[in-house]
Amino acid sequence: VAMANKHKYAMVIDLTRCVGCQSCTVSCKFENHAPKGFFRTWVSDHEIGRYPNTRREFLPQLCNQCDNPACVPVCPVKATWKDDNGVVVIDKSKCIGCGACVKACPYGDRFLDPVKKKADKCDFCFRRIEQGLQPACVETCVGGARIFGDLADPASQVSQLASSKDAKVLNPGSGTRPQVFYIGLDHAIEHTPVH
Repeated sequence: VAMANKHKYAMVIDLTRCVGCQSCTVSCKFENHAPKGFFRTWVSDHEIGRYPNTRREFLPQLCNQCDNPACVPVCPVKATWKDDNGVVVIDKSKCIGCGACVKACPYGDRFLDPVKKKADKCDFCFRRIEQGLQPACVETCVGGARIFGDLADPASQVSQLASSKDAKVLNPGSGTRPQVFYIGLDHAIEHTPVH
């Protein structure tokens, strides 16, 4: 019996195309109903260089869907895991809201929902993916900076971009092996992803 090919979803963000408009933040908030003051994705704004030679760089951030996620082994009730499609998911019916996963994330990409008292984060809009749609942030990115796809398909745009020499990940020394890749990531912010 032949097994169906599994997907390995990932995202590439081309920072040379990000204009910092926050449409990804807004569409994600609308799609996923994150509580006031909390976000599953956002765009941080960084000043690079020293005055008077400075420039702005925008850094869209979201759960990195790590291949070796630090959030998984610390969950005392096994409410979070990496599924067969490469997405780190949270079973809200199991989550006890202890916050261990939030503290373990080296990217600051998880939060405790103050209303539901459960951990929350980006899940690549998995409900949309199952319907053949793109994640909300990808669909609404006005600059076309977010590219989503399947790394298991070597012909996919995301696979080709992620394997290029220009693709970098945040906090590469963490050992988490992120599956969100950045094109044009400045070394000055590569190691300082903060919420």
